Amino acid sequence: MTTLDNVTTHPTQHPLSTHTQSPRGPPLPAHRLPDLPGHLAIPEQSRGGPAALDLFNTAPAEAVQPVLLACLHSRPWSRRLTAHRPYPDLDALLAAADEAAYDLTPVELAEALAGESLPELPEDAYLAAHTALSAAQAAYEARFGHVFVICVDDLTPDEVLDRVLAAIRSRLANDPEEERIVAAEELRRLARGRLIRALRGTAP
Repeated sequence: MTTLDNVTTHPTQHPLSTHTQSPRGPPLPAHRLPDLPGHLAIPEQSRGGPAALDLFNTAPAEAVQPVLLACLHSRPWSRRLTAHRPYPDLDALLAAADEAAYDLTPVELAEALAGESLPELPEDAYLAAHTALSAAQAAYEARFGHVFVICVDDLTPDEVLDRVLAAIRSRLANDPEEERIVAAEELRRLARGRLIRALRGTAP
């Protein structure tokens, strides 16, 4: 029978962070938090064993914190979700995660943004695509002072470049307060997706 003794932490990266150099141009970094220690190792559920959410609810805080920080690089956010355990179901946890993300202060939002990077392009992307994305990102950072963030969970790899470029160009027209709201929403969506994947036992 699976017990809390099976709950361990181990180093990990976001799945998109594993990338092979393409002859058509160097890859841009994936969404990842390289300085974070890892995620909760949720064992595969056996018949009669505890659910992933049960393990999340009962694991020591020091095991849960890295899981949450890998979902959103915000210590206040992760502490709040840890402190409010147990959650009756996944919907309750996700609702709490959303609420905590909405409540981030400007300083906390800046901390969370500092832990992000651009989505990775497909392996066969041309050098011109990397150049265009790098130039758009540079213009964005010069205007807003932080990396561009966007959730691409619902896209195929071939759709990422066009969506990211279009979004950067569109959002460059925002004023700083408008863009802060948009970036905060994208971070919330990223955190939500990563949290769901973490509870499934895969890297956020």
